[in-house]
Amino acid sequence: MSDLSNRKTQWEDETLGPVLERFGERKERFTPSTPEVETERLYLPEDADPDYDEKLGFPGEYPFTRGIYPTMYRGRLWTMRQYAGYSTAEDSNQRYRFLLEQGQTGLSVAFDLPTQIGYDADDPLALGEVGKVGVSISSLDDMKTLFQGIPLDKVSTSMTINAPATILLAMYVAVGKAQGVEPKKLRGTVQNDILKEYIARGTYIYPPEPSMRLITDLFAYCAKDVPGWNTISISGYHIREAGSTAAQEVAFTLANAIEYVNQALKAGLDVDTFARQLSFFFNAHNNFLEEIAKFRSARRMWARIMRERFKASDPKAQQLRFHSQTGGSTLTAQQPQNNVVRVAIQALAAVLGGTQSLHTNSMDEALALPTEQAVQVALRTQQIIAHESGVADSVDPLAGSYLIESLTDQIEQQAWATIERIDDLGGALKAIEVGYVNREIQEAAYRFQKQVESGEEVVVGVNQFTSEEDLPIEQLRVDPAIEQQQRDRLAQLRAERDQERASSLISQIESAAAGTDNLMPLFIEAVENDVTLGEIAHALRRVFGEYHPQQFF
Repeated sequence: MSDLSNRKTQWEDETLGPVLERFGERKERFTPSTPEVETERLYLPEDADPDYDEKLGFPGEYPFTRGIYPTMYRGRLWTMRQYAGYSTAEDSNQRYRFLLEQGQTGLSVAFDLPTQIGYDADDPLALGEVGKVGVSISSLDDMKTLFQGIPLDKVSTSMTINAPATILLAMYVAVGKAQGVEPKKLRGTVQNDILKEYIARGTYIYPPEPSMRLITDLFAYCAKDVPGWNTISISGYHIREAGSTAAQEVAFTLANAIEYVNQALKAGLDVDTFARQLSFFFNAHNNFLEEIAKFRSARRMWARIMRERFKASDPKAQQLRFHSQTGGSTLTAQQPQNNVVRVAIQALAAVLGGTQSLHTNSMDEALALPTEQAVQVALRTQQIIAHESGVADSVDPLAGSYLIESLTDQIEQQAWATIERIDDLGGALKAIEVGYVNREIQEAAYRFQKQVESGEEVVVGVNQFTSEEDLPIEQLRVDPAIEQQQRDRLAQLRAERDQERASSLISQIESAAAGTDNLMPLFIEAVENDVTLGEIAHALRRVFGEYHPQQFF
């Protein structure tokens, strides 16, 4: 018997067996159209491969190249999310209920721009932006309405929020308590990735040092009180949307993750505890094979980083668990129906790359917020891949492909070189401050745009295969009257709350922010007493100040 056969037997006994005994698989047999043919759980090379254990290994074992679970989608399908939120909490709640009825298995909340940068709906700086690109959340009352009729112990919720992430999570915990759900039973993710905001997105509030303090406060609080929560979603998605290459997306994301781990260690947290709650967020872009290889290389690299650099001994602290979203920047306003095909290819790449959670963009998102019909098509795309394509019947089905393994190695090599350069500069935060990361992304984006303009890169319906007239497509429009409605709700809330108690809590937040105590319990108490998002964010602004980036030319 070969060494690989012996390893497979060991894997089946020690890793696979306990999982099968506890959870089983979705079916007894996975068969394609021919009943006599059965799709096996795992395929291995027939010839001896001395590098197999080091580069690929077995699913659920280091280096996790082939997936973080031994059964992957044979045991449970990925979480199907649709990123949604617009207008008021009432409107978004209706969209969430619709999506859950259509078979969505996890919620993903989009917040409007004022919420993302810590302003209430009645703030002068929120004028004209309330409810436009996401749901408007200013108070616990809004948050309760957003999840009305949705039991938080039965659903996993992802919240795309960064600078005010601690405040929004405090509201979510408070909603759970109001529903009778203990924090320990809550499941979900808060994005909470401020470094990529400095790099690629721009919805930051505070300077790096206090921003990192808020992140590690959240790490520490959740490790103790909300163990089922992913405390950060370290995002390559927006880095790729800004124009990076696939290898840069991996490198910059993992470099940011290294910075977060370093900050958590400085705060005295245990790596084998907090690292179990780290998660990642990647883009599923157009080049099908490159994307599959990208996801596999990222998993392998992170396992090595955690084991070798940070000495994490718990396998769960070495695993790269990731959510993926199809590439928003690849969607075209021209011939928008073509976007259905783009999204299907990108989603399939994410699944073949081993994603734990997936959002599929809607065909109309280059034009406006998605309609119900467009969202349903996007969700059905995931369901067809899951239930009709057969790709979920075997673990890492493309492993061993000469092309896939070569691409996986090449992306990894390029990403390591970039991480070494960032290390030489003093780490991700320093590399951002000196403009290195932004310059690299901008140069990559410029190269690609030049290739599109020259026709070297073909974008169907844009620079080739164009048509004079596009088919009409329904567009969702947000009623501007909702802004005044939100202002009125806030005025009523402030008139009815215990103002003396609210003012006292705001003062306590300022004092605590100037000290070192964990801020999360105080945020929860504040929102439960109707202190608003903007009031908490402004209290922190008075202590922390605001971030003003350097300009690089």
